[in-house]
Amino acid sequence: MHIVVIGTGIVGVSSAAWLQRDGHQISFVSREGAGEACSYGNAGSLSPSACLPVGMPGMWKQVPGWLRDPEGPLTIAPAYLPFMVGWLLRFLRHSQPKEVVRIATALRGLLAPIFESYQPLLEHAGAQQWVRRTGCLYVYGSEDSARRWQWGMDLRRSLGVQLRHIDREELEALEPDLRGQFRFGILAPENGSTTDPSQLVKALHARCLADGATQHIDEVRGFDRRGDTVRGVRLGSGSTLACDGVVVAGGAWSGSLTRQLGINVPLETQRGYHVTVHSNNLSLRHTVMASEYNLMVNPMASGLRLAGSVEFAGLRPPPNFRRAAVLLRKGQEMFPHLDATRTTQWMGHRPCLPDSLPVIGRAPRLANTWLAFGHGHLGMCSGASTGREIAHLVAGRRPQIDLSPFRPDRF
Repeated sequence: MHIVVIGTGIVGVSSAAWLQRDGHQISFVSREGAGEACSYGNAGSLSPSACLPVGMPGMWKQVPGWLRDPEGPLTIAPAYLPFMVGWLLRFLRHSQPKEVVRIATALRGLLAPIFESYQPLLEHAGAQQWVRRTGCLYVYGSEDSARRWQWGMDLRRSLGVQLRHIDREELEALEPDLRGQFRFGILAPENGSTTDPSQLVKALHARCLADGATQHIDEVRGFDRRGDTVRGVRLGSGSTLACDGVVVAGGAWSGSLTRQLGINVPLETQRGYHVTVHSNNLSLRHTVMASEYNLMVNPMASGLRLAGSVEFAGLRPPPNFRRAAVLLRKGQEMFPHLDATRTTQWMGHRPCLPDSLPVIGRAPRLANTWLAFGHGHLGMCSGASTGREIAHLVAGRRPQIDLSPFRPDRF
């Protein structure tokens, strides 16, 4: 079939790569080049352990304090707050313990096959150099501090995540740059990361083009429907791409696309920030998650990436780079000897849903349209497995994981 894939982030490109393996012809449509939107600024984690939702039990107690703190891990632009009230109430309902266990179980199913889902795509594209499997360290100032997150860690273990406690001596032997700041750690040895998420996406996309895909840098203005099928995608240039099927993987812009198809999904954009320290003088080998700092640290080819801020303000306002400055300051607190003379800042739109689960499945009431968006912080982690499952659905094969928690009509 000729399938139009809307979006050239990691989810769209992975879906196209898996669909090509079944012999389908692909046309990409995206507002900008491959790997230039949310995937560009991803923290780079490839973590089977990252199965906990954003909303955790008891978080509601912390939200008011976070919102009052201009430098806290969560902020909502005052003008945007009225649009967020209903979404936040849904989010908090999904943070109850029973819901968290359900959501984490679903995410574990999607994340466990990260590397087996990526491997054939990487090998075909010759892109293995952009992925490594060196593990992730969750670090804490003390064992008492670590106990605050014990419920979540125990849940991870119950779902089959490998986690190993390490004491201060071993932690400092593994990562000397952490010396003096942290006294306790948990190692997730199965985890990995990408040294450049944008280049990874670009490499997979280039392979798709070499295998016959076409690229249209344009906006989607509408769809030509015939009964329960989409037969064309109308572009901003005035042309229409005739097609046999459509995959909507447009990230944070997917909500407006699905509304044109008569589908309402409560998609929001988390405006995520990062700082990349290009003058990085550290020798970190693992990704590091410092929960007390709400900071993810990943050594990349271009420097040390610091990420972990969430802002709700919609798609239109300009970036608030004070959020990025907070990340840099936290990084310097973690690593007092960090050379931060050369840095760059970034803001991107993470597509997120109130239950922390993406939408993966066939669009309601449409026979040839599939939805793949809303991955939040986990786009890079779950892009390849999402693409694999989309290919199964298009082909009419039984999915390899249980997709019922991700069904588009669950809202």
